Amino acid sequence: MRTIRIGMLGFGTVGTGVARLLTESKTLIEQRVGAELQLKSIADIDTRTDRGIALPPGVLINDAQKVLNDPQIDIIVETIGGETVAKTFMLQAIANGKQVVTANKALLAKHGNELIGAAARYGVDLAFEASVGGCMPIIKTLRESLVGNHIQSMIGILNGTCNYILSKITDEGITFDAALAEAQANGYAEADPSLDVDGLDAAHKLAILSGLAYGMRINFDDIYIEGISKITPLDIMFAEQFGYRIKLLAISKNHRQTVEARVHPAMIPFGNILSNVNGTLNAISVSGDAVDEILLSGHGAGMMPTASAVLGDLVDLARNLISGVSQRIPVLGFQQATIADIPIMPMAEIVTHYYFRFAALDRPGVLSKISGILGKHEISIKSVHQKGRKTNGAVPVVMLTHHAREADVSQALREIAAIDVVRDDPMVIRIEDETEEY
Repeated sequence: MRTIRIGMLGFGTVGTGVARLLTESKTLIEQRVGAELQLKSIADIDTRTDRGIALPPGVLINDAQKVLNDPQIDIIVETIGGETVAKTFMLQAIANGKQVVTANKALLAKHGNELIGAAARYGVDLAFEASVGGCMPIIKTLRESLVGNHIQSMIGILNGTCNYILSKITDEGITFDAALAEAQANGYAEADPSLDVDGLDAAHKLAILSGLAYGMRINFDDIYIEGISKITPLDIMFAEQFGYRIKLLAISKNHRQTVEARVHPAMIPFGNILSNVNGTLNAISVSGDAVDEILLSGHGAGMMPTASAVLGDLVDLARNLISGVSQRIPVLGFQQATIADIPIMPMAEIVTHYYFRFAALDRPGVLSKISGILGKHEISIKSVHQKGRKTNGAVPVVMLTHHAREADVSQALREIAAIDVVRDDPMVIRIEDETEEY
């Protein structure tokens, strides 16, 4: 039986999970692959902490160069994270002719084009299923299963931390700060949660998925990003009264010459399956011209779900090595020469419909002033509701709109915020509801 030797860089949460699967599922893997996947070396600066897994003597070392330059190692697994050392090591591994597996979405989102180009030059594979959605096989689905489809759109919940926080606010009526504290206490959020709650993590994933779906160069910089920290129990209550739930959505739509790519809180109707994806789960809906719509859901983070995705990549690459092939499937699912610079549509040009909440003084003519400004900017109101108790003399005025252009909405809200009968900044949440007649 052939032995495929693996070297791993980093022995944290994900690395420990990968080592555990390679050890505990050894027989199962051999039965499925027809080869032994041997974890030959792991490099980490911490060689003393007990990870709860017994490794043979000499496997865990503190010298990454010994792993990178070992001629016996076939595949390198990068689990370090970050964009500096990890990038340097991955480029070195590729230059050394190693196949590479990573779960590093931030690195791929920002430097993926460079890494993909290097892999093409050196004739090796770069696999990254675990970078998006944990154990949810969205990479393989886009790269292999949907090759006969023109992908029309992708809408997903791609950050478990945000989904947990919004689920808590929805179910218990607690504030964002209280829900975040609970997420941190349960280990679902980092001490510095900004990468998650500000929408950056979901945007990293959306950049990767857009490259795979549309055959475009990965473009993180032009994605519109908005986090969830301004979402209040009041807005969630109003959303439910209108038949919606609020989720942090990663949205990508294919307009052929341009692509929408945006991450922000959005209202989705109760009838949308995504509205019932709660807790730390991830899910994504993909629309294609042949399949119509498919939905994938699963745990998007955690030691073993992520390790499962890494192991799937390891087995794919091991099978390629056994067959004596590489780059059988292009990294982004499109031939490298066909990858295009498709621009991301400016957010100001997006057309959707909106929820507005204003804290307005309870005086005659208030609604006419607000609606007059909206009308001036060609924003048509679908419904108006004035509900709730007064706070400092102001009551919440809630409006739902027909389709409107983002630039017009932004200008109108600036003008409304400046009038004397409106207190605080207006609250705006976009609505994703294809069932409405607008």
